[in-house]
Amino acid sequence: MNDTPLFPGFRPHLADVGEGIRIHAEVGGEGPPLLLLHGHPQTHAIWHKVAPALAERFTLVLADLRGYGGSSKPAGDADHANYSKRTMARDMLRLMQSLGHARFDVLAHDRGARVAHRLALDHADAVRRLVLLDIAPTLAMYEQTTEAFARAYWHWFFLIQPAPLPERLIEADPGAYLRDVMGRRSAGLAPFDPRALAAYEAGLRQGGAAHGLCEDYRASAGIDLEHDRADRAAGRKLGMPLLVLWGEEGVVHRCFEPLAEWQRAAGDVRGRPLPCGHYIAEEAPQALLDAVLPFLQA
Repeated sequence: MNDTPLFPGFRPHLADVGEGIRIHAEVGGEGPPLLLLHGHPQTHAIWHKVAPALAERFTLVLADLRGYGGSSKPAGDADHANYSKRTMARDMLRLMQSLGHARFDVLAHDRGARVAHRLALDHADAVRRLVLLDIAPTLAMYEQTTEAFARAYWHWFFLIQPAPLPERLIEADPGAYLRDVMGRRSAGLAPFDPRALAAYEAGLRQGGAAHGLCEDYRASAGIDLEHDRADRAAGRKLGMPLLVLWGEEGVVHRCFEPLAEWQRAAGDVRGRPLPCGHYIAEEAPQALLDAVLPFLQA
């Protein structure tokens, strides 16, 4: 396997965000700050194909979410509040503050996009522009669940089962879980650099990693929905410019109307599908850059 680093020239940063939690990030590039957040079951390594071009224009902060990669993986609370997107968003705000960034842009995929959505709602003054990849709002996706969606996103309903059942099954063979979840998507495993796959598997093999990602999903099926319903009842919407992109070969495109759902959740939104499946940054890196660079540089 090629042993060239995925992010040459980047430096590691470990931020103490309170309550004994440390968030790991890789930092590099030059220019306005841009926070990048990954999805499940991955790490910050998802950005390796687009980081070189972005680093020419932005100071990149490639973070690992709480429960993933090099970040802390605490035991979940009884109500999963310490893995709520509100808590995970606060992690990211404090990470950026630790680097001296009071206001920044965000580019986020999958689970990271759900954290970014909450970050932009709870800390609107901190987020200048927001890009969300291959999600509809969490509340919309749960409330509109169909048989087709449940079959395709089976892991949503597996991971929320009470501990330790899903943790035990994942820990029995983390590599198989990773390959099955990622390889069953439209593009299979072909788009993934072996170095990135190795990073994802190494992250999943860490103690507490299976529990952390399960708690992320348990929170989304419980306390996060409470927070989202409260926002909807209060009429709270995203106010900053929002770009939403999704894969035209993916489940979100097939089962939902992403742009229409985000138009209900934000006042200034635009978006379109890209010619790929779920893992946009790795399947269609140039298409992603072509879409996000004009938006972020506006």
